[in-house]
Order: sequence, then structure tokens, then C-alpha cells
Amino acid sequence: MSTIAVLGAGPGLGMSVAQRFAKEGYAVGLVSRSADRHPGYLETLAASGVPAVAVAADLREPGGISRALAEITAQLGPIDVVYHGPGANDLSAPTVDILATGPAEIRRATAEIVEPAAEVASLVLPAMRSRGSGSLVYVSGVSALVPLPFLGPYAPASGALRTYARTLAAAVAEDGVHVGSLVLGGLIERGDIHQMLTEPGTPAPYATLDPDEIADAVWRLASGLEDEVVFDVLTPQPAEG
Repeated sequence: MSTIAVLGAGPGLGMSVAQRFAKEGYAVGLVSRSADRHPGYLETLAASGVPAVAVAADLREPGGISRALAEITAQLGPIDVVYHGPGANDLSAPTVDILATGPAEIRRATAEIVEPAAEVASLVLPAMRSRGSGSLVYVSGVSALVPLPFLGPYAPASGALRTYARTLAAAVAEDGVHVGSLVLGGLIERGDIHQMLTEPGTPAPYATLDPDEIADAVWRLASGLEDEVVFDVLTPQPAEG
């Protein structure tokens, strides 16, 4: 049985990805900062009939990633797919203009966003390359593609993460390993930010993204059917004609 590690599990996109891969018969390892909601997540996955574990870990803390991946591997076996989605939504970034951003803020944001992604790769890629199979899917914000000055240091950091993912993909393609880039711009339904901004029973104040539709794209990326998928309802689209 194959195994997926969902890094950044939440009630919106993270759980949609977990359920999408469970439907394909994958064992699921969930990682999030708080264990409070893990029993509910595991109960949901139990309906799929696949093994599942949940690990509480802060992926930005020293040792957090290696401990989480080691625990998943110990309980479910070798990891075949890693979905790396912590802090991926641009709407979660603090509102600070790029003109008020200095070098220290950019260094801090880049370390927060890119360093965990690189650590994940260093931990799982050797085994994936050795066996000639495996996938990583990295999630970045749409500021990697579209100038969004209000995001301040998180805009260049998001661009750096996307570039890292695309460069890594080129480096391991001949080894049979897929690295996909998922770029998101918008409020993800059922997620924590969506719930925070939306009163029960009322429509969201912003255009939203369907996490189940995005999870299907994650499946295609992990399967090597696509290299990059972009979902963007945050920025104005050019008129046709």
C-alpha cells in the first residue's frame, strides 16, 4: 500500500487531499500543529478503510519535520507522496506593503516558507530516487506569478518556493520522481480562514476555491500528469477579445 504525508492538514484543503488519496487506496499520514482536531480527521478517514495516523508537529520548529515524517514512516511504511501545504494561502499573510519591507523581513519570510520545503526534500528524496518513484507537491501563493505589493515579504518568498519546486522537478525528473507546483490565489472553502471570515449560513465575502477540485489537481500533479496547476480567483483576469 502506498502512503501520502499531508503536511499542513486542516479542515479545508488538507483534508480534501487526504480523502482524495484515501479514495485511491493510499494510507494517510496527517501533520498539523495542533492535535485537537486529529480525532475528527481520523474518524473521517476511517470511512475510507485505509490506515491513517495524525502527528502534531510545527514544521517550522527545529526537528519538527524529521520527527513527523519518521513517525509516519514507522507506522505506515515508506512515504510515496508528500503534499507540502503549510502556510500556502496568500490570504493568511499579514497585510504589509512591499515598500515597508526591508531585507530582514524578506530573509525571515523566505526562511519560514522555503527552508521547510527544502528540508522535506532532503529527507524523502534520497529514498524516492533510489527506488525510482515518488512525488512531492509544493503549494505556493499566486504572488509567485502576479505582483501583489500588499503581501510584502511573502510575495518574493512565495516566488522563491515556486522556483525551488520547479527547479527540483527538473533535477529529479530522470530519476522517476515527480515534483509538482500548485499555485493558489483565493479563499479556500471549509478552511480555517474561510470559517473565520464567513458567518454561518452566509456567503463568503470573497470569491472562493473548491478544495475538492484542488485535491483532484494534487492527484494529477503527484501522478506526473501535470507539472504545475494554478488556481486564481484573487487577481483580476485579463479581458478576452
